Formats: sequence, structure tokens, C-alpha cells
Amino acid sequence: MTTYERRFEQFRRMVDHRLRSLIRGTEPEELFDACRYVLSSGGKRIRSTVLMLSCEAVGGTVSESLEAGTAIEIMHNFTLVHDDIMDNANSRRGRPTVHKRWDVNNALLVGDVLLGVAYHTLLDTRRANIGLLVDLFTSGLLDVCEGQALDLAFERRTDVSVRQYYRMIEKKTGRLIAVAAEMGAVIGRGSSRETAALREFGLYLGRAFQLQDDLLDVTADEKDFGKVVGGDILEGKKTFLLLRAAERARGDDKKIIDGILKRKPVSASDRKRLVSRVTSIYRRYGVLDEGEEEVTRNTRKAIAALERLKRRDATRMLRWLAERLMNRVS
Repeated sequence: MTTYERRFEQFRRMVDHRLRSLIRGTEPEELFDACRYVLSSGGKRIRSTVLMLSCEAVGGTVSESLEAGTAIEIMHNFTLVHDDIMDNANSRRGRPTVHKRWDVNNALLVGDVLLGVAYHTLLDTRRANIGLLVDLFTSGLLDVCEGQALDLAFERRTDVSVRQYYRMIEKKTGRLIAVAAEMGAVIGRGSSRETAALREFGLYLGRAFQLQDDLLDVTADEKDFGKVVGGDILEGKKTFLLLRAAERARGDDKKIIDGILKRKPVSASDRKRLVSRVTSIYRRYGVLDEGEEEVTRNTRKAIAALERLKRRDATRMLRWLAERLMNRVS
């Protein structure tokens, strides 16, 4: 394990430890058990790590940014609980989703409680412009909700463009990572130039992260991925890959892609064959290659933004993190 891998694990453990200490309620039992269930489910802790490293990259410390890093992780989990309800998802990180293990009403309340806890935790941040932090945090939340609304609206449309897709993921995925980086800069008392650089880093990193997710949906090993490969295809999700294929496919290939865009029902016995056929279409029309190129391009833009920062170890670790995410398998 490299130095940065060890440090990354330290960040994860710090956030996990803080998360375990936050839900102290016992009644109603179902509500608070479900809250603890969500916060103990693991995860990469990317947003919290980006926030804390961004703070260090401008001269701040991890201790100053831990509360805000934990808060943004809680907010992220709040969005996942509600996303799972909207998607009627059965599992998350290899475990039943909250609304499946309990019920939808309880899951809605869990999300609400988590959002409240996120704000309480953020307000424990010391030695920072708390008004600005709350404003950034709230703006990020609103953009994530807008991005999710766009994603839902896209499900009913067959004319979504790649440009519109990028706008959606910049809100749904990229914005919260960009907010994490910017909040870290604020806590570390970075200059306006440093803050802008880290915001740009987060935006492009978020883009690359979502594009890599699109790719992994069809290329990952199911054991590593933690969910069904081809799920986006079966659900008719408007991913970069599907939208590019819609532009390029012809003949029978075009009919298959159009069927997915229209979310035509697929029998259980045909699902595996359809995923295989669509993946083959993606490969033949160069869509998988272009997706990989887009991940690399956006990762390089994220790394380029870091060049405007002082050469601290945290800056180098942010670069390492971006490269690690580009090459992840889950």
C-alpha cells in the first residue's frame, strides 16, 4: 500500500468514526436504526476526502475541515436514499436499500433526518466563514435536486442530447464534488484564485466520475461493481454511451437503441442477451472508446486546474485521487 493509499484509508476511517457518533436517538427505533444503517454502509468517501484535501491544499488542516467533510458525506447519503426510492432500487452497496428493508415512508423520513444532521454537523465547523459555507452547501443541495429532476425528466424523453446530458451530470454528480472542493478552500482560507481552481477541479472530477460510472455499467466485473452489470441499459438510462450510440447507430442497431430510449419492456429471459447486444453496438460504433477518452480528458482538465495551486503534498494527493478514480473498477 502506497503512502497516499494509507492516507486515503485514514480519511475514510476518520469520517466513518465521526458518522457513527452522530445518530444518538433511540425512539422511534425504526427511524434511527435506519439512519445508522445508511451511515454505516461504507462507500468511497470521495466528497469528504476532496473537501479535506482541498483545505490542506490551501494551507488549512484536516481537523478544521472534518466536520464539513462529514456533513457533505451525510448530504450525499441523503440524496442516495431518496434516489433509490425514485428508482425503486433493490440494493445499494451490496445491501438492501432503506425503502426495501423498511418501507418508503420510513425511508423518506430517514432522508429528512440525515439532511438535518448534515446541517447540524456543518455548523460545528470552526474558524471559517460559516455563512458562506452554508450558502455553498445549500446551493450544492439545490443543484443536486435539479440534476435529479433532469434525470427523471430525461426518462420520459427520446430526444436528449449529449450536451443536455453533461448539464445534468454537472448538477447531479459534479456539483457536489465541486462544492466539496470549494468548501475546503474556504475553510483553509484560500485565495480567490485557489478557490476557483479547486472548484474547477471538482467540476471536472465529477464529470469524469459519472462518465466512468457509465462505462463500468457495461464493462465492469459484477463482483467488483457491486450491482447488476447493464442496469443502465435495462432501465433506459440516458447515459453518455446510449446517447452517442443513438447518434451513430444504423439499421437494426438503431432499432435496438431506439427501443431502449423508449424504455420498451424487456422480459427477464431476454435481459442478458440485450445487454450483450447493446454492449456490442457500443463497441462497434466506437462509443466505448470515446467514453474512455472523455474520462481521460475530463480527468486531465481536473488535474490541470491543480497547477494553479502551491505544490503541497495535499495538492499532489488530489492529483493521485483523480488518477485513481479514472482507473477504478467499481
